[in-house]
Amino acid sequence: MTTAILKVENLTKTFGKTQALTDVTLTINPGEVFGFIGPNGAGKSTTIRILLGILKKTSGAVTLFGLDPFVNSSAIHKRLAYVPGDVYLWPNLTGGEIIDFLLHLNGNNHTAYTDELIRKFQLDPTKRARTYSKGNRQKVALIAAFSQNADFYIFDEPTSGLDPLNEQLFQEEVLNLKRAGKSVMLSSHILSEVEKMCDRIGIIRQGEVIETGTLAEMRHLTRTQMVVKTVHPLDILEERDGLYDLQLDALKTTASFSVDSEQIPVLMDRLAAADILSIQSNPPTLEDLFLRYYGDEVAPAKE
Repeated sequence: MTTAILKVENLTKTFGKTQALTDVTLTINPGEVFGFIGPNGAGKSTTIRILLGILKKTSGAVTLFGLDPFVNSSAIHKRLAYVPGDVYLWPNLTGGEIIDFLLHLNGNNHTAYTDELIRKFQLDPTKRARTYSKGNRQKVALIAAFSQNADFYIFDEPTSGLDPLNEQLFQEEVLNLKRAGKSVMLSSHILSEVEKMCDRIGIIRQGEVIETGTLAEMRHLTRTQMVVKTVHPLDILEERDGLYDLQLDALKTTASFSVDSEQIPVLMDRLAAADILSIQSNPPTLEDLFLRYYGDEVAPAKE
């Protein structure tokens, strides 16, 4: 049986009278990329700060490599790499000096791969950090993280400030980590980013993890968009449960609608009886799943 790298059970965190986290439970296994999604203020960063040993939990159990992060943070930090969403650097050091210093802190060295990452991310390592834009500050932290031979990588909104090309480079590097058998926790609100890279996903809402699983496992909770054209009229669809936003043309031979996933097998039998001429099907995305839980709800206050 595989031993989880990270195990969180019934984690609760309060700040005075404010309940930031409530019974958060999740695991991350070796070689797994885990997506941790939710809007700003949902509890993602608070959870990560507890994993890093920066905050002390109120109750529950948290182990990383089998150790308590708050008690054994020094030992844990030697085995992980972390990139926050807002990177603050020493203003008078150059980007190259900061990368080397961050690597040295974890017992790593500047290698040819570090130089390759600097070239890929198009960072000028000779400039002082005070001259860097937000995107360049992110690049410094990402290059240092990807240069490390860590066992666990935590990325908290890591592509904030990056252009689309560098976002793609980030995704490629995470997939390289996955191929190397490394474990990754990716906290993000960029759903396409999570969908491309993650093996499993946890959705957090107002401090509670409300759904965890693979995207395939979660898709049964969302609806598939369909457009179908048939020889015979589709009057039967008007009486069908499990269909939503049904639109029929004047002849009722072209229909667009969304359908609950569990209703698709029966629906296909009905459509076949009407002699299908063409059909388009768009499977639900992570964004559909995300909106199922949040919709137009105003995000909670920032953490």
